[in-house]
Amino acid sequence: MKIGLISDTHGNWSSIDQAVSIAQNMDMWLHMGDCTPDAEYLQSLVDVPVHGVAGNCDWPTGDICYERIVEAADHRIFITHGHNYGVRYTQEYIMEAAESQNADIAVYGHTHIVEYLMGPPIILNPGSASRPRDDTRGSFMIMELEKSSDPKITIVRMKPQHQRY
Repeated sequence: MKIGLISDTHGNWSSIDQAVSIAQNMDMWLHMGDCTPDAEYLQSLVDVPVHGVAGNCDWPTGDICYERIVEAADHRIFITHGHNYGVRYTQEYIMEAAESQNADIAVYGHTHIVEYLMGPPIILNPGSASRPRDDTRGSFMIMELEKSSDPKITIVRMKPQHQRY
């Protein structure tokens, strides 16, 4: 199963367009917040499930919450934006949250910096698709899952985009 991981798009739909055009044939997408309408836009582009969470720039409403568990290929994936877990300073609290949910993978955003920490649980941050803090190019991840094995992670850097603020 191939899952696209994207975060911190901040209303920059062209970064979502670019990620979708690069990551063909995904079975699912996970959007880790900032901004929730972006997950809805992503869903309009693809014919696979998109699971999103709210970030610190969002208000959770309806189906949008700050965290959730997604099950895929016998893996439990804890997704959150991360701002409620102090991820700018430590991954300890997000690890504890994932473990308390019996998740073997945790995915977050917020820092705009790519991260891949071997676990258990495995901790992933796809960085920011639109406003990276670790490179001039936005990023996302492709996670390939199989039963009873660790995920295969590909970090994808996109073409730089000029932004107007």
